[in-house]
Amino acid sequence: MEPLQEAFQHHTWATEQLIRHLRDLPESALTASGPGTYGEVLATLSHLLAADGRYLAMLEQTPLPPRVPGPDATRSLDELADQLRGQAVRWRVILARIGETDVPVPARGDRAEIPHATNLLVAQALHHGNDHRTQICTVLSSNGYPSPDIDVWSYWRARRS
Repeated sequence: MEPLQEAFQHHTWATEQLIRHLRDLPESALTASGPGTYGEVLATLSHLLAADGRYLAMLEQTPLPPRVPGPDATRSLDELADQLRGQAVRWRVILARIGETDVPVPARGDRAEIPHATNLLVAQALHHGNDHRTQICTVLSSNGYPSPDIDVWSYWRARRS
């Protein structure tokens, strides 16, 4: 497997493991938050997957899904698991033809369009996912809940053993 494809396999695997882990925790863990993080656990996970949907839409050159701000943007674990499954397939399709892709990031607010942004979107998706999964694990552990092992070493052992 190519390194970029492997990185996205970890990206989706880690999110999938996090969702599985959260299913075994009480509701109070899903609404926990901590200073310096995005917010509540479930809201952060919802935000992560919504952003991935926007990155994918830009790479696919399809209309961006609407942004839903606030608590209405928070989805259930079942909805997030379904969304993740669909996104994993979309990432595989995009990565199979990534060398043929040259997309802009559309202008938004006071930010001008960013041309030739394929690499930016790919790097941002990986960084953004790791950042928010880490925040979720920090919130869990700082509130007395266990956090899953979802680093690349754990992914490698799980996939290769």
